Amino acid sequence: MGRVHIPARVKLIVGFISAEIELLKVAQAALEKAFGRTDYETGLIDFGWTDYYEEEMGLKLKRKFLGFKKLVDLDNIYRIKLKTNMLEKRYYKSGKRRINIDPGYIDLSKLVLFSTKDYSHRIYLNKGIFADPALFYRDRTFNPWPWTYPDYKSEAYINIFNSIRAIYKQDLSKA
Repeated sequence: MGRVHIPARVKLIVGFISAEIELLKVAQAALEKAFGRTDYETGLIDFGWTDYYEEEMGLKLKRKFLGFKKLVDLDNIYRIKLKTNMLEKRYYKSGKRRINIDPGYIDLSKLVLFSTKDYSHRIYLNKGIFADPALFYRDRTFNPWPWTYPDYKSEAYINIFNSIRAIYKQDLSKA
């Protein structure tokens, strides 16, 4: 029988998408208020991977990623998605979403996103939230699964996640 152990705390990441640059700034401030200081931040990245969000949020979408300094326990991590969903709803206009906020986490071996939608590879956590294993770490880099979203498979995004993982690894060595 294997020995039960508590996994190390993980690095919270958030990717968010909107056509409204000011709203991205407002949302970032709200995320920092909710989850603490960031230690990684991308600039604005053009988001043209899918037209899925255009009807609700418009054209010329921008994406940004944040990594948060404070490491988090996995025990109740689903609550982060509940909180970001409430934040999205705060910015609704005429019943439409103006921003998409996608939280997840990085540990040394994977990147996991959170979703409210079930699918064959997603694992139920609690309160309607599923874990979506998006990338795995092997051969000194993150790698996609067959189901990984196209943008998360891109070299540019993988470089971002490798950078965040390096910060996380450094944080673990200090703990």
